[in-house]
Amino acid sequence: MKKPEAEVALLEDHVSDSVNHRGFPAGKSSTGGWRSAWFIIGVEVAERFAYFGIACNLITYLTGPLGQSTATAAVNVNTWSGTASMLPILGAFVADAHLGRYRTILVASLIYILGLGLLTLSASLILMGLSDSEQRIDASAKPSFWVNILFFCSLYLVAIGQGGHKPCVQAFGADQFDSGDPKEVISRGSFFNWWFLSLSAGISLSIIVVAYVQDNVNWAFGFGIPCLFMVMALAIFLFGRKNYRYPKGNREENNNAFARIGKVFVAAFKNRKQSLEHSGLGQGLLEDGSSEKRNGRLDFLAKAMIAREEEEEEAVPCSGRDVEDAKALVRLVPIWITSVVSTIPYAQYITFFTKQGVTVDRQILPGLEIPPASLLSFIGVSILISVPIYEHVFLPLARMITKKPFGITMLQRIGVGMVLSSFNMVLAALVEAKRLQIAREHGLVDRPDVTVPMSIWWFVPQYLLLGMIDVFSLVGTQEFFYDQVPTELRSIGLALSLSAMGLSSFLSGLLITVIDWATGRDGADNSWFNTNLNRAHVDYFYWLLAAFTAVAFIAFLFISKLYVYRQVDQV
Repeated sequence: MKKPEAEVALLEDHVSDSVNHRGFPAGKSSTGGWRSAWFIIGVEVAERFAYFGIACNLITYLTGPLGQSTATAAVNVNTWSGTASMLPILGAFVADAHLGRYRTILVASLIYILGLGLLTLSASLILMGLSDSEQRIDASAKPSFWVNILFFCSLYLVAIGQGGHKPCVQAFGADQFDSGDPKEVISRGSFFNWWFLSLSAGISLSIIVVAYVQDNVNWAFGFGIPCLFMVMALAIFLFGRKNYRYPKGNREENNNAFARIGKVFVAAFKNRKQSLEHSGLGQGLLEDGSSEKRNGRLDFLAKAMIAREEEEEEAVPCSGRDVEDAKALVRLVPIWITSVVSTIPYAQYITFFTKQGVTVDRQILPGLEIPPASLLSFIGVSILISVPIYEHVFLPLARMITKKPFGITMLQRIGVGMVLSSFNMVLAALVEAKRLQIAREHGLVDRPDVTVPMSIWWFVPQYLLLGMIDVFSLVGTQEFFYDQVPTELRSIGLALSLSAMGLSSFLSGLLITVIDWATGRDGADNSWFNTNLNRAHVDYFYWLLAAFTAVAFIAFLFISKLYVYRQVDQV
C-alpha cells in the first residue's frame, strides 16, 4: 500500500525552510539539489539566448533600419540596458514581498514573450515597408513614427519581463541548496560558477546564430528566434516544478523582512537622542544569551532595540536579529557604489566594441566573414574555459594556500575582477589607437565606408579578458550580494548586483552625452564619438574608463578591509 505523500515527507529528512510543490516539507532526497538546479539553469540558458539575441546587435539595428547616429544609438542602448538591469530591483521586491519567486517568474515570462512577439512584429512592419533594394540596411529609409513607438514599447516590455525573471530565477536556483547543510553550501558556491558557464554557452550560441540571421537574412527572423527560445524557457521551467524546493513564505506583517528592517531605521531615528549605555545595550545580547562588545560602527541602529516609555505597552522594540539584518544591508552600500563605477566598462562591449568591429577586416578564414556582433561569442568561449580552470585548478590551489574551504573570500574575488577590468580598458585603448594609426597611414580618415586593413583578431584579447572578468567580478558580486543579505531578501540581493550594472549603463550614457557635447562644441568632427569612427577618439574614452576603474578599486580596497561578513546563524 502506497503511503500518503504527507507521511513520506515527514519520515524523510527534510529542509527546514522549504516546502515541495504540494506545500509539504521538502525532502532532501526527493527535491532540490543539482537535479532541480539543472532545470533552472536550462531556463536561464534559454532566457539569456533570447535576451542577447536582442542586445548583442541592437546598436546595428538602431543605426541601420532605424537610421540613428552612432552617439544617439549608443545612448539608447545604454539607457535600455541600464533600465533592464535596474528593473530587477522592482521584480525582486514583488517576489520577496508579495508573489514569491515561482509566481513572479511565471508572470515575468509571459510579459517577456509578449515583448519579444511585438518586437518581431515591429521588425516585420519595417521589412514590409521597404523595397527589396532598401532591405540592405539603408539609413536613409527611416520607419514611420508609429513603428518607432511600437519598437521602443516592445523593447521596454522585454526589459520589464527580464526585470522580474533575472533575479528570481537565479535566487530560486540557489534556493535548491540547503544553507544549513555544509555540503550543500559548498555546492551552492559551485552553482554560481556552473550557472554562469552554462548561460554563457547560451549567450555564445545566440550571438553566433541570431547575429548571423539578423545580418544575412532579416531582422524579423532575427527577433522571432529569441521569442521562440523564451517560450521554450517557460516550458522547461514548468516541466521541473515537481522537483523544486519552494522557500516558505513569510509575508505576515511581523515576519515580512521589509517591514522588520524598515522598522529598525524608523525606531533608531526616533531613539537617536537615547544612550546605549544608559539603556543597558552597551553590549549586544545575542539570542543564544552570549554578548558581543559593540565596535562603534553602525551602533546607532542598535538604538532601535530601546523601548520608549511613551510608546504603547503592546509596541515591541526591534530584536537583535532585525538590527543585524539592517546593518548587513547598510554595509553593502559602499561595496555597491564601487561596483557601479567599476562596471561602467561593461557597457562598451555591446556598443563601441561592436561598432569598431564594423570598420575592420572581419575575415577569420579565407572567404568566411563574421558579423561584428559575433565577436561577443569570444566572451562565452573565455568563460567556458575559465570556469573549469577556476573550479578545478585555481580553487584547489587557493584552498591549499589559505586553508579556507572557499579558497578566497568573495570580496577578494571581486577585487581581482576590478584589476582585470581596468587593464582591459587600457588594452582596448591601445588597440583602438592602433586602428586609428592604420586608418591614417592608408588615407582612410575620411572614407568610413572603406574597410581598415586591420584584422579582427586584434580585438579578440579584450573579449577574452571580458570573460575572465565575468568569472571573477560578476559571479563574485552575485554570490556576495546573495549571501550577505537576509535570507528572505535574496532576490533583492541579486537584484542589487544587477542594478550596479544597470546604473553603470546609465552613467556610461551620461558620460557619452556630456563628452560628446564638450568635445563637439567646436564642430562635430572634433567629437570623441564622431559618427565616422576614423575621426573619433574612442581610445580617449577608454583611457578615462581605465582611470575610473582604478580609482574605484583603490576605494574598494579600503572599504573591503573594514567590511564585516554577515554571520548567518549568529543572531
